[in-house]
Amino acid sequence: MLLEGKTAVVLNAANKRSIAWHIAQALDTQGARLILGYQNERTKKNVSALAEELQRPPLALVACDVTRDEDMTRAASTAAEHTDGIDILVHSLAFAPKHCLERPFIETDRDAFHTAMEISAYSLPALCRSFRSQFNPGASIMAMTYYGSEKVVPNYNVMGVAKAALEASVRYLAYDLGPDQIRVNAISAGPLNTLAARGVSGFVNMLDMYGDRTPMQRGITGEDVAGTAVYLASSLASGVTGETIFVDTGYNIMGL
Repeated sequence: MLLEGKTAVVLNAANKRSIAWHIAQALDTQGARLILGYQNERTKKNVSALAEELQRPPLALVACDVTRDEDMTRAASTAAEHTDGIDILVHSLAFAPKHCLERPFIETDRDAFHTAMEISAYSLPALCRSFRSQFNPGASIMAMTYYGSEKVVPNYNVMGVAKAALEASVRYLAYDLGPDQIRVNAISAGPLNTLAARGVSGFVNMLDMYGDRTPMQRGITGEDVAGTAVYLASSLASGVTGETIFVDTGYNIMGL
């Protein structure tokens, strides 16, 4: 029970396959009390059903559309009504219009670029600002990223650029929040068969070949990512901040 007595805000679980849900389950198993976010009324039903599978009921469900400042402010206010402070914030939020993940990157239009950056990157500092007054000393903030931020992954396109901005944001936030003993890190997960990942053209083929090219000769699981999230959320990682930790069975170290 590494997280007994801690409160975690997880934004946003969408369905059983989502990374956010795997992390939420692991945090729950390790004793944390959860506040779960959802994007809108359409997704609230899914999150409510997932919440019933937790070992203990969530403290609250909060609506949080990160394109709306008022939603983030309201989510933070709702969280404050249910807890004396936040120890863990999980940012598992990313989006780009589908056509951007099918056409060449050079064809990304201005509006699509803005949307991808706003939701996938800007939302992290915006959420940290909204929740800042509630973070307890020693709090851990973590964001989900992917290797396409560093290397070209065909069809990942503008999402790779947005993830690069997200990782840079992690480092600057780690600097800003470090004096308050708040840690900020990113987890770079290998490909998982999530609904969001399937939006990338050619993803299924990439998933088929991925395991053969890793040192461990396998792909990753949601539990792999969730275990690293528990580590970052716990006091075991008390000296770790500003880092991007790869959970990809070693794919990123390979040259060929």
